[in-house]
Amino acid sequence: MGIKKRNKVSAQFNMSSLTDIIFLLLIFFMLTSSLVAPNALNLKLPSSSRTSVPSTQRIDDVAISSGGNYYFNNKRRSLESLDTDLQRLARSSSNPTMTISPERGTPTEYVVAVMDLAMRYKINAVLATEKD
Repeated sequence: MGIKKRNKVSAQFNMSSLTDIIFLLLIFFMLTSSLVAPNALNLKLPSSSRTSVPSTQRIDDVAISSGGNYYFNNKRRSLESLDTDLQRLARSSSNPTMTISPERGTPTEYVVAVMDLAMRYKINAVLATEKD
């Protein structure tokens, strides 16, 4: 007497549960990646206040040309001499302040180099840009 199995086991793999898990993981990583804050420079943006009193302190200016030339108070400097000038500025004042004014089209790496020097010597730096 031949006994046959009525229920055959399928050898297929069901992919629908795997795609559900992949989409859930994708959503999870997209949501958590927006919560992670990258290391960034602490840049103080200019703001207005009605109670502010005009400062009598001289504010130094670092201009950056689009070719990578640095100008400290309208005098051309290399990055190394700018480093010593900013170090001297930090020592001479209790609350040193400077503006960074790059030309339109200046590569970001030149601006970041000056911002890094300002952060290293604890100089308050304001990035002065033109409107588009």
